[in-house]
Amino acid sequence: MTTGESQPGIPEEPLVPDGTLLALLILDGVLLGAFGLAFTPLYVDGLPAPLGALASIALLPWLVARAGEIDPRTGWAGAPLTAWGVTVGVLGVAGPGGDVLLPVTWQSLLLLFGGLGAGLWRLRRL
Repeated sequence: MTTGESQPGIPEEPLVPDGTLLALLILDGVLLGAFGLAFTPLYVDGLPAPLGALASIALLPWLVARAGEIDPRTGWAGAPLTAWGVTVGVLGVAGPGGDVLLPVTWQSLLLLFGGLGAGLWRLRRL
């Protein structure tokens, strides 16, 4: 068939290979970790507004769920969470220029434990 119609009984090839999608989800985990670190110590009118922590708590379960749809094995489904954790750990302790981007404050603890807890919660539900 030349019209692009699918034939019954023959599975269609995906637009993007699963490995590429998984790599993009891992990259999203890295970017979310860097974003979380940058926007967690944010203050608005003198009040703490840890937007980076809230974004990590909201988006990490989604990244883990999408990775679990691609490959339900725990190691691969948790790869975005692992990438996020490594990014937060490396950039938080030994940031650019030797800066510590993860000070000991409640916002940093919310980022670490909230993001990790949300990601592990979703990983457990796979």
